[in-house]
Amino acid sequence: MTSIKVLSVASATSPFAKTTIETREVGDFDVRIDIAFSGICHSDLHQARNEWFEGIFPMVPGHEISGYVVETGSKVTKHKVGDRVGVGTMVGSCGECEYCKAGRENVCLKGNIQTYNGRFYDGKETYGGYAREIVVTEDFVLSIPESLDMAEAAPLLCAGVTVFSPLKRWGAAPGKKVAVIGLGGLGHMAIKFAAAFGAEVSVLGHSSDKEADAKSFGAVRYIMTAEDDTFEKYPNTFDIILNTTSASLEVDKILSMLRVGGSLVNVGLPGKDEHFNPFSLIASMKSISGSNTGGIKETQEMLNFCAEHNIAATIEMVDATEAASIDAAYDKMLKSDVRYRFVIDAKTI
Repeated sequence: MTSIKVLSVASATSPFAKTTIETREVGDFDVRIDIAFSGICHSDLHQARNEWFEGIFPMVPGHEISGYVVETGSKVTKHKVGDRVGVGTMVGSCGECEYCKAGRENVCLKGNIQTYNGRFYDGKETYGGYAREIVVTEDFVLSIPESLDMAEAAPLLCAGVTVFSPLKRWGAAPGKKVAVIGLGGLGHMAIKFAAAFGAEVSVLGHSSDKEADAKSFGAVRYIMTAEDDTFEKYPNTFDIILNTTSASLEVDKILSMLRVGGSLVNVGLPGKDEHFNPFSLIASMKSISGSNTGGIKETQEMLNFCAEHNIAATIEMVDATEAASIDAAYDKMLKSDVRYRFVIDAKTI
C-alpha cells in the first residue's frame, strides 16, 4: 500500500481537509498516475453532501482527472511512463455483459465501478481525483492528445463526454437546430460540440449576462426563457433540445419548441419529479430521453475530436494550498458563480 495526499470530507457536513489515504499497489494491468489537474463536477457536491444517496466516508471526490503515467504493471500494453492520460467517471466494469462488450461500460448491467464514492467488486472503497495520485486499470485510462492543455482537458472526462455522446447519438449535424438549456459546466461544452458538429445552436437561459459568452462558444442566439412570449416565438423550431440543468422544467412548454419528431434529451438531474402531457408526444411524434456519460471508446473519440477541432473546457483554476478553497468553490458553484468549470491544481494538494 502507498500513502498519498488527498482532499477529503469526513462526513456530509464536514469541510474539506488535507489528509492521506492508502492506495493499492500497481497490479499487472494497472497504471499509477501523477495527477496534474482535477475538475470539480456538480455531482461531486451532490455526493459529498449526501444529496443523491448515502455516501461512503471519508470521501475523496473527483472524476475529471488529467495527469501523467509514473508507473505501469508488468502486463500493461496501452500506456507507458510519461504518457499524458485521463480518468473519467468509472474505473472498472464487469466486461462481460452485452453493454460492456459493446463498449458501453457506463451502462454495465452489473454496475460499473465509480471512480469515487463506490466500491470495487471485492468491496474495497474507491477514491477520486482530489489527490496527488491514483492507480487505475489500463482499460479505463484515456490518452490525452498532445495539443490539448492538461488543465482544460480535465473537465472533458465527465462534462465533455456527457454532452458529446447525446449530441452525436441524436444527430446534431449541418441542417439541424439544437437548443441547449443552461449555460454552465455542461452547457458551455454542449454549445462548443454542437457548433463543431455543424448544427445551428441556440441557448435557452435566464441570465442575459451570459449571452456574449454563449455566442463566443458558437451559439447564434440566446433566448431568455423568462420573457412572456418566448415559447410563442419559437414553436416547432428545434430538432434537439439538450437540457443540461438541474432546474425543474415546464416540460410541455419546452416540448412545444421541438419540431415534429424532435427530442428533449436530459443530462441534468432535477431535484423533483417532472410531469408532462403525453398528447404532445404522440401528436407530433416527439420524445423525451436521457443520456449518461459515455463508454471508454466514445470518451477517447471525444478527446480526439476535441484535439481535431480545438475544443476545450473554459475553466477557473483552484489553488488547493488551503483545503477551504474547495468549500469556497462548492459555494460558488451553488450560486452558478463559475465560468465555467473549476479545476483543482493537484500540485497544491
